[in-house]
Amino acid sequence: MASRGGPMVSGTDGTDFPQRQRIAAQYQISAQNKSRLKYCVFFHYLLFFVMLAKLSADILDRLDIFILEIEELQIPKPLIWEYVWCISLLFTFLGLASIRRNRIVMMKRYMMGITLFGILPILYATIYYLPDVWTYITTGETEEIELWQEYPYGLLWYGFIIQAIQVHLFSLYFANNLVTAWRARGTYAAKKD
Repeated sequence: MASRGGPMVSGTDGTDFPQRQRIAAQYQISAQNKSRLKYCVFFHYLLFFVMLAKLSADILDRLDIFILEIEELQIPKPLIWEYVWCISLLFTFLGLASIRRNRIVMMKRYMMGITLFGILPILYATIYYLPDVWTYITTGETEEIELWQEYPYGLLWYGFIIQAIQVHLFSLYFANNLVTAWRARGTYAAKKD
């Protein structure tokens, strides 16, 4: 083995270093996508806290807790899709656990949970608020649409929806890349034996 300024093994001049230190592609892909998926989970948590802030008035009402400042905001009553979307946060723990252990089955469950409880409620909200958003964008009138604090309520939700759909789709993409890399690792190990 060659070291700087020290003795050198006969038969090598040290130029074969890049070939000896090459990392298999599936391990590079795995490490890269694990990092990216962690960022997506972080943004999922941020979106969850935004949703929790929106749901806080309803949650406090159900607990019979009265806070004047929150009541004065007159936050509209939540729809069922908002609570269903919050369930998707639980699947992020499954995704993070599968990253630590490289478990394909757990990652597939994470992907299924994000699809069912993350993407489907968001698609429902997109369709639900589309008439109000379309009316506001095409005509600019606010008489026939729901408003909150003088802003079109559907348009405010579309800001959330755009962010959430990006986070969920990127999460699914990176999770799928991880499953593919982990399967390749298993195939490589089986061929090696």
